[in-house]
Amino acid sequence: MNTTSTPQDFDFFIGHWKVSHRRLKERLLGCDEWERFEGSCRMWPLLDGSGNIDDNVLELPSGTYRALSMRTFDPAKKQWAIWWVDGRNPHSLEPPVVGGFADGVGEFYCDDQLRGQPIRVRYRWTGTTTGSPHWQQAFSPDGGRTWEVNWEMDFERLA
Repeated sequence: MNTTSTPQDFDFFIGHWKVSHRRLKERLLGCDEWERFEGSCRMWPLLDGSGNIDDNVLELPSGTYRALSMRTFDPAKKQWAIWWVDGRNPHSLEPPVVGGFADGVGEFYCDDQLRGQPIRVRYRWTGTTTGSPHWQQAFSPDGGRTWEVNWEMDFERLA
């Protein structure tokens, strides 16, 4: 993806949000059963606008937990790196997804593992100019030839 990213790419996301989640119960196992749950998010900029962080409350059916996303912008590469920190396992920092925005769509990728097997991870942001942004996570077991969307979030701005 050839990005036109800038430090302002995530300015649309500054503020407080109600979040509607839809997540596959099992990933890369042929599962088609989704769980739906609500949550909230608050995002604010850091590093003079070249970074940001969001604090998330996820109200899973099995219990509520907190997580955060941390993003930093590399102006030389015109790319963002995004880390996800799960409050249930706060000492584990997974590899960041890296990428940027082009034509209003943000795409970010990394290589990771699931159940000991290599996978490709993709985050995708759409609707960033609509006031109702959408985030999607997908995994690929075959280096990016095929993708399974396994988590989606729809955001509604709160006052």
